[in-house]
Amino acid sequence: MQSGFYTVTGGMVTQFNRLDQISQNLANVRTNGYKGNDVVIGDFMRIFQERRDEMPLANHTKEGAKFLNRSVNRVPRIVGRYTDFTMGAMAHTGNPLDLALGEKNLFFAVDTPSGIRLTRDGSFRLNEDGELVTRDGFKVLSQHYFQNRQAITIPFDAVSISVGKSGRIEYMDKTAMDTPGYVDDLMVVRIDNLQDLEAEGDNYFKMPGKSLENEMNVVTETNQVYQYMIEKSNVNPIREMTALIETNRLVEMYQKAMNTQMDDMNNDAVNKLASVRA
Repeated sequence: MQSGFYTVTGGMVTQFNRLDQISQNLANVRTNGYKGNDVVIGDFMRIFQERRDEMPLANHTKEGAKFLNRSVNRVPRIVGRYTDFTMGAMAHTGNPLDLALGEKNLFFAVDTPSGIRLTRDGSFRLNEDGELVTRDGFKVLSQHYFQNRQAITIPFDAVSISVGKSGRIEYMDKTAMDTPGYVDDLMVVRIDNLQDLEAEGDNYFKMPGKSLENEMNVVTETNQVYQYMIEKSNVNPIREMTALIETNRLVEMYQKAMNTQMDDMNNDAVNKLASVRA
């Protein structure tokens, strides 16, 4: 295979992977709390320069040169992925169970079948047992969850629910309209290094290789919980559409280059390999 054909093929595969990421972002433009993802495109030379000191042979020797293939050094490839944790726009909903967090490093904790996960999506509801859950039915955790393993449960006779900026949940019922009843305090978690998180699904996060139960920094005092508000997706659809057009054009460019390579290979086969000389 000609080296040029390999180069354009690698570049096209990279752009296909980028298209998948852009499509995922566009599909979640209206997903509450969603954080956009992107890829870092590099080449083999960058990887080699980062790792060559760990090579078993010196770089300037003939033996060391075997680790280099100049024909593939500049093939574009995805060398990293990252999540953009900038905050999305806040929207007022009027729903008392819609909650938003005012700092990008803060998360709600929820209990999923795969374990504890973090989320920025505060569009909560009550299940049939009166427990506070996400739209996917996962229980929202309280500050006291690790002590009592109890879900946040709202009494059925509650006529109004109040959530303070500290995450304290209270309610009013018909029998005591002057004295609010205490329910629980939301578990709000602070993550200092956001790049330790890995996206799972549309708007949940986990910490690979670590136990969230042991690693979480639970905030006991905060004033960043906002009731009747929801954080929208931080995806900029105009920017994503621009990236989509750019990526499609790159794919077309690589396709034309592949066709040119194939034409050259066919011409060589016809004009050189098939020629008969005395």
